Amino acid sequence: MNSYDSFISNKRAVIPPSGFNVDRDELHGSLFDFQRDLVRWALRRGRAAIFAGTGLGKTRMQIEWAMNVHRLTGGDVLLLAPLAVAAQTVREGAELGYEITMCRSQDDVRSGLNIANYEMLHKFEPVLFDGVVLDESSILKSFTGKLRTELIESFAFTPYRLACTATPAPNDYMEIGNHAEFLGVMGRSEMLSMFFVHDGGETQKWRLKGHAEESFWRWVASWGVVLEKPSDLGYTDDGYNLPPLTITDHVIEVDGEPAKTLSERQRARRETVEQRVATCAEIVNVTDRPFLVWCDLNVESETLAAAIPGAVEVKGSDKAAHKEQAMLDFAAGKIRVLVTKPSIAGFGMNWQHCAEMAFVGLSDSFEQVFQAVRRCYRFGQTQPVNVTMITSSREGATAENIKRKEADFRKMVAEMVQYTKDITSESIRRADRDVAEYEPQRPIVIPTWLRSERCAV
Repeated sequence: MNSYDSFISNKRAVIPPSGFNVDRDELHGSLFDFQRDLVRWALRRGRAAIFAGTGLGKTRMQIEWAMNVHRLTGGDVLLLAPLAVAAQTVREGAELGYEITMCRSQDDVRSGLNIANYEMLHKFEPVLFDGVVLDESSILKSFTGKLRTELIESFAFTPYRLACTATPAPNDYMEIGNHAEFLGVMGRSEMLSMFFVHDGGETQKWRLKGHAEESFWRWVASWGVVLEKPSDLGYTDDGYNLPPLTITDHVIEVDGEPAKTLSERQRARRETVEQRVATCAEIVNVTDRPFLVWCDLNVESETLAAAIPGAVEVKGSDKAAHKEQAMLDFAAGKIRVLVTKPSIAGFGMNWQHCAEMAFVGLSDSFEQVFQAVRRCYRFGQTQPVNVTMITSSREGATAENIKRKEADFRKMVAEMVQYTKDITSESIRRADRDVAEYEPQRPIVIPTWLRSERCAV
């Protein structure tokens, strides 16, 4: 290898660990092998991200991680989560034998583990915490958002940081960059300049440099782990095989030409609310099974709640307490039919008790639809899941577009896992402590004046 190649090799962007070692046998016995090894890896890293498919137990892993940080430091750890997910996490912590304090401000904080909704962040003093966990950390996706900036700046000096979310879209480089910046690994701008070239005038169009693809994913794997199922890292998938998922298009024929533009689709949705709501109510009212109904417009939500006996509506203007209680009551089986929007309840909730859902209004956001389906279709679901997408003939190929985007997403995730699995599998399973790589390029020369007469040449 010539001197230039050696120089480039030594510039590898692999981040050394800043955490501590915990024996895997000291971690909670209820964790599966892959969960225990992921927690141990994240503790050793000190600042890490776990990008894992829905239902792989991210909540238990992040609770165990937080408890071990507390045990080591004796300090407090703050977990941040979406609305209603916080209460769900408190219950899961209790199942592990850990007390997690639900907080609305710094005054509520107790020694140990504390949890709050993201909306409450401004009422806390981040500098007082030794560790922080971001649950559903895809909230960092908005690279211009006020909350994203507040999270990064507030915890810039927190020693231990963990971000947990579902697998990101592999071409959503901004989300990956925001995670790296939150963890203190590398600034987003530095990441872009190191691995990417800019295409065109739009600020979000970045393309991986042709020679940098392998280096980029090796860098990601040095601080983040990506898996859709345990076997992606060489573990068994026993207990993690999902039942069938059936997505049915229910297209209502109405007068008028199919929409060609976004504004035409939106107008078609507003003008066909009555027909789509009637179709959905007919489907929901003939069964007594739990049912989740997703909407896109307020008028859809209001009309559906009136058309389905016993349905509970959760809308954006509701008070936080009502939203939270309704979502928890649905999880507990106290509510049979929940009507809401993916933007309100599409992230974080575990609703495996429900296997029936309908979309009465489809947004053009693949991520929202994908996450909404995964509230029920996730590991732990034992029943076949049926999803009905109700559209009018005027709305165009919205459902088909969603399916096409999911197929593209699956293909890209498989490629991302392929790039990182060997690196992360080796790192996670390694028993010895990680150390920063150092390859000396020249022998040490001891100055004459430091040599004793015995060692002088």
